[in-house]
Amino acid sequence: MDDVIIIGGSFAGLAAALQLGRARRKVTVLDTGLPRNRFAGRSHGVLGHDDKPPSAILTEARQQLARYPAIKMVNARADNISGTIDNFSVLTGDGETLSARRVILSYGVVDQMPDVPGYAENWGTSVIPCPYCDGFEVADQHWGLVWSGPQSMNQVRLFHDWTDRLTVFGNGHDITPDIRADLAGRQVPLVDGRITGIARHGDHNATIKLDTGPDVAVDILFAHPRTKPSASLHDSLGLATVNTPTGIALKTDERRETSMPGIYAAGDLANPGIPSVTTATWQGAMAGIFAQQSMLA
Repeated sequence: MDDVIIIGGSFAGLAAALQLGRARRKVTVLDTGLPRNRFAGRSHGVLGHDDKPPSAILTEARQQLARYPAIKMVNARADNISGTIDNFSVLTGDGETLSARRVILSYGVVDQMPDVPGYAENWGTSVIPCPYCDGFEVADQHWGLVWSGPQSMNQVRLFHDWTDRLTVFGNGHDITPDIRADLAGRQVPLVDGRITGIARHGDHNATIKLDTGPDVAVDILFAHPRTKPSASLHDSLGLATVNTPTGIALKTDERRETSMPGIYAAGDLANPGIPSVTTATWQGAMAGIFAQQSMLA
């Protein structure tokens, strides 16, 4: 029996494995090789790894983990989790059953692309979600923001640290008069109409096609599509969740433990705030440490 099975081997899962491996706890990491940020050419704001391809960071991390004999990496999907604390069973997509005292869920989320031509194709290049990840590289350029709800007003205020040129695309939302007045006071144009297509010209340039009115060109388009967990294991376990403006996140306590004793969660799957490589890494490290401490005699 393993001490811990980690489901999801991106930044959160590997950070958890590192702490457990250094504590000489027996760990199996199950991963399908599809990290959320695989569409990004570079990862920014990661201390010691700024401006590196995320795939290169993960490759280096796996190479470093290889020196810990207690850590086993398995390229497999987890199909089912059963059991209780100190005696969990995980069924893999290969039909193998693994056992462990603790489980860490770090299988992340997937971004649900709207059915708009060019949206998915430009995701990670001309259409991006995070100013902390990519804003510095396009500072002082003309930014666009796809309105996704009242929380988008926070983005309008936030973006001012990077650029004074911003256009908001209403995309069919019913934007209230007070918000319209606020945008006008900030000299932020609001373009009504639904987005029907996105065309790219170069790495950071997007032409927004609308169902009413002419096309609008911006240098970069920020958007926040809804997300969903990349697996449904939490549903079958009945784990508690919290609602966020773009989807659900697993509810955890200060020790990263979910509503089921012995099951921990980290990374974008359990982050209702600002997702990033940095937050995924520290959450994974904490999940690994607290899982280990929960097994002390």
